[in-house]
Amino acid sequence: MDVREERQHDHDAVRDVHRRAFGDHGAVVAPLADALRRDDPAALSLVAERAGQVVGHVMFTRALLDAPRRLVGVRVLSPVGVHPDHQRRGIGSALIRRGLELLDADGVPLVFLEGDPRYYARLGFRAGGPDGFRKPSLRIPDAAFQVFPLAAHQPWMTGTLVYPATFWEHDCVGLRDPA
Repeated sequence: MDVREERQHDHDAVRDVHRRAFGDHGAVVAPLADALRRDDPAALSLVAERAGQVVGHVMFTRALLDAPRRLVGVRVLSPVGVHPDHQRRGIGSALIRRGLELLDADGVPLVFLEGDPRYYARLGFRAGGPDGFRKPSLRIPDAAFQVFPLAAHQPWMTGTLVYPATFWEHDCVGLRDPA
């Protein structure tokens, strides 16, 4: 398997991965990935390729941490998806680990996400609240709001995560009340 930066010719395959990986929710995630790519050309977007086929994708989008001293540039991990035929083989983990390595080398201090703590804890993510981070929406369950500090993180870098507008425009923040 090869993990590499996404290229323009990968966009259709990435859309297909997210549509399939997320089932009914894929109709929301695939357009979100397109919009994030368009709105943040500096986002780190990686694909996993096996036998010439894109089988996984992850994106790390720029965001801000409203810290007491100043605004801090951070990243948000979203979306990440693996084609159903290739799930449970470590592809998602490999994509995330490679992204964290690249962001660490670039001096990014923190990576945030909303997700299942059982999965992401294996990769070193932890609940953000106990470390002094505030989630950008009350709709995000406390356990799902997670952070991964990188080498550039300093103790004063706490505060409220500010999502890029694209997440709000696509209503992809937290959980909606099904009622």
